[in-house]
Amino acid sequence: MTKAKVYFTDFRTKPYGDSLPKKLHLLMKKAGFEKLDLQDKFVAIKIHFGEAGNLAYLRPQYAKMVADYIRERGGIPFLTDCSTLYAGSRKNAIDHLETAAANGYSQLTTGCQIIIGDGLKGTDEVEVPVPNGVHCKTAKIGRAVMDADVVISLTHFKGHEMTGMGGTIKNLGMGCGSKAGKMDMHSDGKPHVLEDVCVGCGICATHCAHGGLVLKGKKMTVNTKKCVGCCGCISSCPRHALSTDWSQAPKLLEEKIAEYAAAALSDRPNFHVSLLCDISPHCDCHGENDLPILPNIGMLASYDPVAIDTAACDLCNQATRAQGSWLDKCAKDGDVFDDAHPVTHWRNTIDHAMKLGMGTDQYDLVVMK
Repeated sequence: MTKAKVYFTDFRTKPYGDSLPKKLHLLMKKAGFEKLDLQDKFVAIKIHFGEAGNLAYLRPQYAKMVADYIRERGGIPFLTDCSTLYAGSRKNAIDHLETAAANGYSQLTTGCQIIIGDGLKGTDEVEVPVPNGVHCKTAKIGRAVMDADVVISLTHFKGHEMTGMGGTIKNLGMGCGSKAGKMDMHSDGKPHVLEDVCVGCGICATHCAHGGLVLKGKKMTVNTKKCVGCCGCISSCPRHALSTDWSQAPKLLEEKIAEYAAAALSDRPNFHVSLLCDISPHCDCHGENDLPILPNIGMLASYDPVAIDTAACDLCNQATRAQGSWLDKCAKDGDVFDDAHPVTHWRNTIDHAMKLGMGTDQYDLVVMK
């Protein structure tokens, strides 16, 4: 396979020179962004708005630059992400939008609208075929994401406790899945009731269209024969008494994420940006963020989602580890992300994505000064 091109620039600026968003604009242009036909097209900018309490997420000024660039090219941009399966500050569209606003994301700050991809309760989805899928023949993707004509991923590159690294493929795969889609990736099981938390109010049952929840005594129970795993009950419970089994084997999870990313991108123009800054050891889904494990490295842009993730990992492994960070208590002579989270191996995602035909891990790094 021909090598992909991944374009790189660092975070250095000159006094009274170009700003960082302007540098990103120039990087995207050099990477061939203007080859995309965006005229009158709906363009989804897939981003992570950050969990409440987390400060490592991308600043909204980067999103504004991307949105402005899309408008300049005649496109109609919107920022999007899908709601979470766990009970956090982004478990439904209302909470998600309020969290995004608290973290600085609004039409005023970004120059475009924000649309939560899987609707109010995380159930507005499209079942999409997975090209060459091994574990998932179809993927449940947020409807608004699939309604877009073009997909742009704007990724905060970081570590991740369940996949080793959280890059472009993770942003697209897990981030574009509806609640039921996230269930597909995270677990082969179905929701279960935390009996010590459940008060038997019955609210969850009113949100179940399949009769999968039954009140027995003063506690709700799940009828696994009728439950379809849509996960709507998880976000409806006011006491967070419904959960799922998160014990999916890391390799299987990493490969399923690649399959969901392949489905989200299939048959549509796409382009990818990854910012290697505030590289926390854990996902931005955490309600906190730890000291960065690496220095701010730079920005990447590419048409190839596999190559951009591979290049990001390579650059991280070439960087000096931050003293006093999470890595101090980890192994110090191997891959930075494998050392940080030994039960994971980020290469699983890359290798599986290549088998799916998403791209290549062979790339030329084109450095923009």
